[in-house]
Formats: sequence, C-alpha cells, structure tokens
Amino acid sequence: MKRVLALSVLGLLSGLLLWGGWPALAHDDVKVPGSAPHPQQTQPPQRRSPAQQYFGDVPLVNQYNETMRFYSDLLHAKVVVIHTFFATCEQSCPLVIATFAKLQEWLEERLGKEVHLLSITADPETDTPARLKAYAERLKAKPGWYFLTGAKRDVEAALYKLGQYVEQKEDHSNIIIIGNATTGLWKKAFGLATPAEIRKLVESVLHDRG
Repeated sequence: MKRVLALSVLGLLSGLLLWGGWPALAHDDVKVPGSAPHPQQTQPPQRRSPAQQYFGDVPLVNQYNETMRFYSDLLHAKVVVIHTFFATCEQSCPLVIATFAKLQEWLEERLGKEVHLLSITADPETDTPARLKAYAERLKAKPGWYFLTGAKRDVEAALYKLGQYVEQKEDHSNIIIIGNATTGLWKKAFGLATPAEIRKLVESVLHDRG
C-alpha cells in the first residue's frame, strides 16, 4: 500500500468516510447588479459558499486564547495542513508533531502567509488554551501554527466535518489533511510518512490553480 494517498475534489465528493458528500468549493462573493439599493430597502443576506455551509463556523480557541471561526478564520482562502493530537499523547502524536515542526522550518516566512498549520486536540476538556500554549512554546511554534481547542461539542463538530471524530481520544487518526480552500483541492497523507513526502504534497496543493 502506498504511504501517501491523494484525493482530488472529485474523490472527496465520493468519499463516504472522510467528507460525507461535501461539494466542490464555489466563489462566495456576491454582487448585486444595478445601483445601490434605496436606504429603505433591505439588502438580501450574503450567500454562503458550499464549503462554508459544509464546514460551518463553530468557534475554536487557539493557544493564545483567541476565538477563531472554523471555516471563516481557519480555512477560508487558505492552504492548510491539519492533524489531530492531544498534549498528553506519548505514542504517535510526538512523531506527527515532529513532522509539523519540520514543516515549520521548511516553510520559513511562508508559514502564516501561504500555508497555515492546524493542530486540533482530540481532548479539549484537558487541553486548555494555557496547556496548548505551553505545548506550543516547547516546540517553538511560530505564528501561523495554531493549536486548537474549545468547547467539547464544538471541537467534536469540527473533527466530524474533517472525518476525524472519535469517541476515545486514544483512537484519533494519524492522517494529515492538506487542503487549498481557494481551489478546492484536498489531499491526505499518513502521519508517519516522511517529512519529504508530506512536503511534496503540500507543494502540490499550494501551487494548485484549480
């Protein structure tokens, strides 16, 4: 079996476990034709893109104790690399986290601009923002690498949309998800793949032109 798997948007559409029928992304800017409306007229609500409708905007909290909306703040118009972990994990988590640390070094100034790293806890009740901040500091995480927690129901909702929800934190997946929310290209890789293999996937998603 190949260690690295790639999914196009069409593959994601048919993937029952990972995406549950999420449609391809669409441009979410809406222009109303004609002149500006009369002050007494009520403007129609802004239409949400299929991606925003699918992912939703549950609030998550980063290591700086800042609330971030799942789609609008963390995914929209971004290239993201996502995995699930928990801070007290001593088995596979340190290995995947080490890969993310190498990605951070490789990205250099592109981190937080061209690519964002998202580490989402599978144990939100234990992994408070303060705990995640200490964890991130040990890794010397730079801006653009977010460690995310929040209310249990919100974290579970986000993980469910990513196909990463589990009943027990120890059962969390080691899959890394790489996505370009602008073009709609999403790929996945085994978390224990080599950093070089992960970098190759990130580059392919980053340079996708739709």
